[in-house]
Amino acid sequence: MKIEEQLVLVTGAARGLGQHIARAFAVQGAQVIINYHRSSDAARALAQELGDQGLAVQADVTDRHQVDTLMTLAQAHFGRPVTTVVNNALANFSFNGEAREKADTISWSSFQTQFDGSVRGALNTVQAAIPGMRSQQFGRIINIGTNLFQLPVVPYHDYTAAKAALLALTRTLAGDLGPDGITVNMLSGGLLRMTDASAATPEAVFDYIASATPLRRVTTPAEFADAVLFFASPWSRAVTGQNLVVDGGLVRN
Repeated sequence: MKIEEQLVLVTGAARGLGQHIARAFAVQGAQVIINYHRSSDAARALAQELGDQGLAVQADVTDRHQVDTLMTLAQAHFGRPVTTVVNNALANFSFNGEAREKADTISWSSFQTQFDGSVRGALNTVQAAIPGMRSQQFGRIINIGTNLFQLPVVPYHDYTAAKAALLALTRTLAGDLGPDGITVNMLSGGLLRMTDASAATPEAVFDYIASATPLRRVTTPAEFADAVLFFASPWSRAVTGQNLVVDGGLVRN
């Protein structure tokens, strides 16, 4: 299925990276569900910008009932089930290494918050989308990860552990859902210049990351969003269970 034929759910799409991903799909002609939790003004502004291609729907992705309601509303509005899910929503987190919780003080509740946001949220959206994808024998599930579990330049213990678990889920889901024509992949970025989450990052960290990459610059959210399109496109039809690192070459597999 071509991108312009797809109905794409982007979680956490009102701001930051999610907003760029939603726009990237819309530019290619896809219809986009702009999921948001609290950022209603930003989500509705983006939906207005996208016109008939966009629909803003509030839902806390950690709540399965709310996700099911989102899917029902989206299908009623667009007249067809979701074909593509981008699990981008992030539980509240500030990428500031100087203020991070250290190994001797971090609590399990911090881990639980991140696991709920990354793993529980993704499981909810995937399970809610599976019936519609199976009915079409087509589906694209794209999870947003991090390069920190390969190169933990800053030990964000809770965030990194949750994203590593999401990669494991990506690979097990790929094996389970492949016979239904559903691919499951992950894109892992590093520090992006700039999103709401990275706004607290000291300038010295941006400079260090840029100097360590072959491209000598920090990846932008728009550049990362372009890479997301690959896993939704026909060009990736034989690719599943993979993790593509999009960080300007900082991590080289």
